[in-house]
Amino acid sequence: MVTRRNFIINTGLAATAVLASPSFAFTMDKKEIGLQLYTLRDELPKDVKSTLDKVAKAGYTTVETYGFSIKDQFWGLTPIELKKILDANNLKAVSGHYNLGSFLYDGNLEEVKAAIEAAKILKNEYLTVPWVEEPFRNDFHKIAARLNEAGKMCVAAGLKLAYHNHDFEFKKQDGVTGYEILLKETDKNLVSFELDLYWVVRSGNDPLQLFKENPGRFKLWHVKDMDKVNPALNTEIGSGSIDFRPFFAAAKQSGMIYFFVEQENNYVPNAFESVKTSCNFISKKII
Repeated sequence: MVTRRNFIINTGLAATAVLASPSFAFTMDKKEIGLQLYTLRDELPKDVKSTLDKVAKAGYTTVETYGFSIKDQFWGLTPIELKKILDANNLKAVSGHYNLGSFLYDGNLEEVKAAIEAAKILKNEYLTVPWVEEPFRNDFHKIAARLNEAGKMCVAAGLKLAYHNHDFEFKKQDGVTGYEILLKETDKNLVSFELDLYWVVRSGNDPLQLFKENPGRFKLWHVKDMDKVNPALNTEIGSGSIDFRPFFAAAKQSGMIYFFVEQENNYVPNAFESVKTSCNFISKKII
């Protein structure tokens, strides 16, 4: 495992190479900057229309949804109603976080069927699994098998499945990490990965090494910065301790198609201004 000290040294060297050789810099045909809407979880349920209007005006063109449930749908809105608001703001929900807990652990199809239906209405390309509850983290072999099953269902529905990490996947059990099991035992044609760069760095691992060892698997990213004083906190992109330029320089090797800014706490001065600051930094300094 790469230590945090080596990670900082290696990424610093990689950043120098990127700056010295512009041909290695990350480029996009369109500056599509995405936002994980969980960043605005306190504002969104109060006023979806106003919040998404502000997201678009901040410079974002794509979003990743969260919070869908069979009972409440999206904060009381049906997928059809949410899609109309997204369209009115020229926002594309290219991915969504859908809790498939009961399917991953018990094989219950109700949640996954409802999630697929909602994802199709929103025109999501990716249905992303965001979380594994703590009691079920002792069997990543089972989770991998379930992800393959869900991946088949998504493909049949014209969707793609992705798995989003935190840091617990990088803890070793019997000499192997849960993330290694997921990468090895999931079918690359059925399951992609949404790499949360913050959680990879915080776990002491190097995203560049993951790209090298598993090229093309990481179709989605979460771009989330780490507070310089307290690593448990987030901060606006460009204000923290993570240099994202080496990662974007290796985007092709990663397989990245979409990325989403996310900030879960520590907003300066507030959440709306934070997402603006992050979008501006990425647009001007990274892509």
